Amino acid sequence: MRTYIIDVVKKEGEQVELFGWVHARRDHGKLVFIDLRDRTGILQVVLGPNVAGASDLRLEYVVKVAGTVQKRPPNMVNDKVPTGAHELSATALEILNPSEALPISVDTDGYEINEEMRLKYRYLDLRRERLAHNLAFRHRIITSIRRHLDAQGFLEIETPNLTRSTPEGARDYLVPSRIQNGNFYALPQSPQQYKQLLMVAGVDKYFQIARCFRDEDTRGDRQPEFTQLDMEMSFIEQEDILKLNEELLIKLVQELAPEKKIQEIPFPRITYKDAMEKYGTDRPDMRKDKEDKNLLAFCWVIDFPFFERTEEGGWTFTHNPFSAPKPEFMADLLAKKNIGDILTTQYDVAMNGMEIGGGSIRNHQPKALETVFEIMGFETERIHKNFGHMLEALSFGAPPHGGIAWGLDRLISLLTGEPNIREVIPFPKTGDGRDPMMGSPAPVDKKQLDELGLEIKKSDKK
Repeated sequence: MRTYIIDVVKKEGEQVELFGWVHARRDHGKLVFIDLRDRTGILQVVLGPNVAGASDLRLEYVVKVAGTVQKRPPNMVNDKVPTGAHELSATALEILNPSEALPISVDTDGYEINEEMRLKYRYLDLRRERLAHNLAFRHRIITSIRRHLDAQGFLEIETPNLTRSTPEGARDYLVPSRIQNGNFYALPQSPQQYKQLLMVAGVDKYFQIARCFRDEDTRGDRQPEFTQLDMEMSFIEQEDILKLNEELLIKLVQELAPEKKIQEIPFPRITYKDAMEKYGTDRPDMRKDKEDKNLLAFCWVIDFPFFERTEEGGWTFTHNPFSAPKPEFMADLLAKKNIGDILTTQYDVAMNGMEIGGGSIRNHQPKALETVFEIMGFETERIHKNFGHMLEALSFGAPPHGGIAWGLDRLISLLTGEPNIREVIPFPKTGDGRDPMMGSPAPVDKKQLDELGLEIKKSDKK
């Protein structure tokens, strides 16, 4: 029966079977020493002359080793790994699969390797200790979130990945329909409309670890697909959402990243106006000591303006058209007056100068939501074409509701101290949206295009 390497410390003197990869090999004549690696750690294995096949071992061979767990001599203890006080005295070895020489090394942190190569061979890149740790940490974060929200009475509900394109955010990824020829689905930029419809349905408390898609131009540390913690609640106020999310963030840090110190609890709150005047940004870095890599300065940014001017002189939303104005500004919204002064119920949570989440109390009354689109210059026909389903749903006794979404990739990268989100995403894409490993995006056969009723028009872009 298989024993994981991390568990050998509890099996001193026992016979065990280990499985894994040859991480390092040292040939000392009659004795061959290897460092055996599995997902849980690394252990030294001693192979004597009676163990057949030891001389054939090479780096990254996949092997099965049987033997006895024993203490290492005191002067040979490796205190850099949890299993460093033990080793396996092997009695049998089986090579399960040899390995060609790897195109990239996996025994370093990997930062020194060209990223294009790392992404091309991501399945090898993920073998390195740093990335294996990041994957495990990501799992623990998501598991802890699920347990906490379940205990709070939330239901985890999946929403569709094939939806309708609506002009309320970044550019959509479009998916042509073969059966409904000439029509398109869109991949969701977020589950925004679905989670509000779940509130209309009476779900009351919803969350989802949601995949989101945005066809954006290359912009720094962005990905065309990313992961959100998405949540929505009915019959709540802004204070309820801030309190619940603050408690969850504190719990995650204290339980899963205890080396980190939160600068101030409860999180300070700052208005958008004050943040811009004092810090010049709506995601201020409020750390008192920016040299302390383990210091986390959270803050809530509130009281955002609802609308801002477009280049053409019209109005557009600053965050989300489905947000509600602060109650004292509802009359101005409905009257379409003092538009630039209307404040919204939008709230963002920032950490160390990075936005990690944002949400709002929603417009749950159809007239108020329709007015938002009218202020943005949408004709009535366009409003009902694109958002008629939402207006109709809100007309059937929609409860007051609100929610928030976290950028999980961003949060995890900050808690692990990684320089970008690609280091905590299992299979990320390059900055310009390519996947060197799978070779995507890629052309498709003409037959597939014909089935979809599409043809490729050459672009003048170079």
